Amino acid sequence: MPVNYVIGADIIDIRVDTPGPEDVFLVDSNVWYWMAYTKASLANKPPWPQQIHDYPTFVNKAIGVSAKLYRCGLSFAELAHRIERTELEIFEKTFGRIYPKEYRHNHPSQRSNVVSEVKAAWAQVKTMASSLDVTINDAVADAAIGRFDNECVDGYDLFFLEAMTNEKVIKIITDDGDFATVSEIQVFTANQNVVTAAQSQGKLVTR
Repeated sequence: MPVNYVIGADIIDIRVDTPGPEDVFLVDSNVWYWMAYTKASLANKPPWPQQIHDYPTFVNKAIGVSAKLYRCGLSFAELAHRIERTELEIFEKTFGRIYPKEYRHNHPSQRSNVVSEVKAAWAQVKTMASSLDVTINDAVADAAIGRFDNECVDGYDLFFLEAMTNEKVIKIITDDGDFATVSEIQVFTANQNVVTAAQSQGKLVTR
C-alpha cells in the first residue's frame, strides 16, 4: 500500500528543476549507490529506471554549474553495506543460498572483490562531493533522539539531519521519502509518491 507521507519539507521535483551555482546540496546515500556502483541493476531488487537516470542527471547538472555537493561519512557505511549485499545476491544466483557471514569469511576472493567495489565507489563519490562532517557524541545523539517525536526517519537519517543543521545546509538530494516529513529543509527528489503528496498538501515548490 502507498505510504501516507505527512509533508513537512519543501519538495522540489528534480525532473523539472534546474540546479544553479548558488545551490548547496547534501547527497543521500541511495543516490551515491546508484551513481557510483556499476552493478546496482543486478540486485534482487534493482533500482527503478528513474532512480538510475533522474538522480545522476540532476547531480551531474549540479556539478556542471559548480553547485556545492556534500557527502556524509555515514554514507560510506550505508554504501559498503549495500554493495556487499548486492555482491552476495549476485553470487547466490550462481552458487545458491549462503549466509552473509559465510560469504564474508569463507570466500576470500569474493571478499576481495567486495572491498575493490566499495573502494572504487567511494573514490568516485569523493571526487564529486566534499565531506559534511558529523561527530557522533552524546550531545548529537540526544539531539537526534529529540527528532523522533515529529520526524519519521531512521537512525542514519537522524545523524544526516544533525550534520545538515550543524553546517546550515537545508537542501538534500534523495529518493528517501522519510526526509519529506522533516520541516525546515528542502527535499530534491524524483520520488513520485512524495511529489504527489507534496502537491496535494501545498508543499510542492517550483523554483
